[in-house]
Amino acid sequence: MRHIRIAAPSAAAAVLLLAGCGISPAPSAPAAGSSAAPQSSTTASTPLDASAALKAIAATVATARLTGVVTAENDSNHLLGRPNQYTSKVTFADSRIAKSDAAVFSKGDVELGGAVEVFSDPANATARAKYIQAVTKNLPALAEYDYVQGGTVVRVSRFLTPDQAGQYKTAAAKLP
Repeated sequence: MRHIRIAAPSAAAAVLLLAGCGISPAPSAPAAGSSAAPQSSTTASTPLDASAALKAIAATVATARLTGVVTAENDSNHLLGRPNQYTSKVTFADSRIAKSDAAVFSKGDVELGGAVEVFSDPANATARAKYIQAVTKNLPALAEYDYVQGGTVVRVSRFLTPDQAGQYKTAAAKLP
């Protein structure tokens, strides 16, 4: 019983640490069969905004649907428009995620589907994906798939299988 008392506060502390580090409590080490490093491309251009990027992704991944547009007022990470951070962000749900897996999460959480973050340049997008991976590397409960294409980071829920998440990788590779 003592182990449970120690583990619960530790998990809560990890979630609070991640919230303070600028990422939502979202899984970040890829699931089995996926590469731990963010996937990147050499394309230097980015979509005009995250909404346009998600629209393009949803043309390939029909189970993705927009759930929210992040603004300076509702950005829980307080990164929107800050130096070297994303210039636009949207969140999405994926209907393949089981309701039992999604029950404890709120609209906009990466666990429910994912998020698309657009940066002014590819270096900042790559830095963001590497940061997320580094922070959550030893926290499997916070794992997620992260794909970088130019200045866009596509963050995908760990509740999707590697093949399902791979559809987002394929779709992201088509972004400018």
